[in-house]
Amino acid sequence: MLRVLHLHSSFSAGGKELRCARLINAFGPGLAHTVVSAEPGELDAAKAIDPKCRVDYPDDFPSLTGKPRPGRLQQLARAMQGYDLVLTYNWGAMDAVMAHTLFSGLYGLPPLVHHEDGFNQDEADGLKRGRNWYRRLALGRAAALVVPSARLEAIALDTWQQPRGRVRRIANGIATARYGKKPRPDALPRVIKRQDELWLGTVAGLRAVKNLPRLVRAFAAMPEPWQLVILGEGPERDAIRDEALRQDVGHRVHLAGFVADPASAIGLFDLFALSSDSEQFPISVVEAMAAGLAVAAPDVGDVRAMVAEANLPLISPASDEAALAAALLRLGGDAALRRSLGRANRDKARAEFDEGGMIAAYRAVYAAAMGRSDFP
Repeated sequence: MLRVLHLHSSFSAGGKELRCARLINAFGPGLAHTVVSAEPGELDAAKAIDPKCRVDYPDDFPSLTGKPRPGRLQQLARAMQGYDLVLTYNWGAMDAVMAHTLFSGLYGLPPLVHHEDGFNQDEADGLKRGRNWYRRLALGRAAALVVPSARLEAIALDTWQQPRGRVRRIANGIATARYGKKPRPDALPRVIKRQDELWLGTVAGLRAVKNLPRLVRAFAAMPEPWQLVILGEGPERDAIRDEALRQDVGHRVHLAGFVADPASAIGLFDLFALSSDSEQFPISVVEAMAAGLAVAAPDVGDVRAMVAEANLPLISPASDEAALAAALLRLGGDAALRRSLGRANRDKARAEFDEGGMIAAYRAVYAAAMGRSDFP
């Protein structure tokens, strides 16, 4: 049985983590997976993994964080022994990537594939020169570098100076057909949709880079019967709730918690919004499109390229809170426009972002890294 080691910056229930869970499910019980989070205890995405899959979460793996001293990097390298494939994710796992590059020959380490899905708040306004340099060196022996967006592909090739043959762009995909069903009004455990309500919704980890207080402020001008429903968990919960109270919309803002299966709930939304400072290829936007929703969002990452052409006027300049609020007001007051944009988005999601192609592409990358004809 092949053994796969996953080293995550976090395994909270965010986009890249839930994609990883879907891939583990797709690969089936014939693999043994070990999942490590750089943030101890951040393992909410584990809830999305099929119990039939073989996954363990060791608490004695060397820390992925700390100063990159030779002794610590050697310790990380030794911990990678015995696996058939190492998969690393984002900046939080970069020390492990460096350890692999420096000591793979000494310890006979398996091939490594690194995944970059975007940046936290500390790089949302610009990449750090020291990190760029470190990435260039650390990725020197990676079998592949996988990115989901055209913007990240350009950064990998130009800023991180990775060879063309190492970089693979794989768009995030979902099981689009599952999003076509209308959920029951009580599908969420914490909030029930009433017959006279309209829901503006979003799906996001409650982290600073998602800037959900901005969404609360943009939503505040929307009239009754609109409600803001946020699906996700994270450290920014109190900040979001405090902003809702400041805007006097606390009674209309609902923090509904993490939902393991977004397809079972996102169809309750009447409109979808994003408010992030930084994104690349957000899965939540694909999910909203597949559910037939219009999208209001800032122009971050590949969002403009993702939505249907008719939806483009509702994509506002990045960080322009007033423009986002105006887009929400326009869509909130025009049900016919919401329906027409939703149909266009659904058609594009089904045509371009179904998970079948994504899973096949990841299988091919992992198989090539291991010198195999197939994976698993």
